[in-house]
Amino acid sequence: MTPKNDLTVTRLNLEFPVWDQIFTVHPLVIVGTVEPDASPDFAPKHMAFPLGWKNYFGFVCTPNHSTYQNIKRTGEFTVTYPKPDQLVLTSLTAAPRCDDDTKPELKSMDTFSATEVDGEFIKNGYLFLECKLERFVDGFGENSLILGEVVAAHAENNFIRKPSQPDGEKLRRNPQLVYVSPGRYATIEDTRAFPFPKDFKK
Repeated sequence: MTPKNDLTVTRLNLEFPVWDQIFTVHPLVIVGTVEPDASPDFAPKHMAFPLGWKNYFGFVCTPNHSTYQNIKRTGEFTVTYPKPDQLVLTSLTAAPRCDDDTKPELKSMDTFSATEVDGEFIKNGYLFLECKLERFVDGFGENSLILGEVVAAHAENNFIRKPSQPDGEKLRRNPQLVYVSPGRYATIEDTRAFPFPKDFKK
């Protein structure tokens, strides 16, 4: 069905990705894996999201990346949600590899170990997920969807929702870092309750 002609709407050229032609908002996370030499590897991801209302998590990657290959080998990964003041650190995890296939920038990052999987987290994030591989779904062009089950989770106390503190106040005191694709970021601290219809259910 073709939309009615409207001067405020332009049909996008699908010879180019839609996502390069319009800004969209995404979470920004750091996925951690373990290299064959047992060293930690980290990579930022913005096509990342919960899978349903249970404890499953997924993100988009490519088989050409070490992240994909490490998870294929180990069946495990970690997820760190960084804070706004960790923007530069998060960017550094995307640094290209050297000729010896290493990322020197990662050596200076403070990390701590996961409890249920073999992996590391970036310190001072606000949410930390430990995931076991559920499955790969390949074939989205050159990309794949990596699905995992969350087997353990940890959060900084200040970010945990509590009945004694309104959600809006919680977010004002503890802002969220998001990726505005393509190529931008934002800090979210001013939010409003969503106007769900009466008797709305998940």
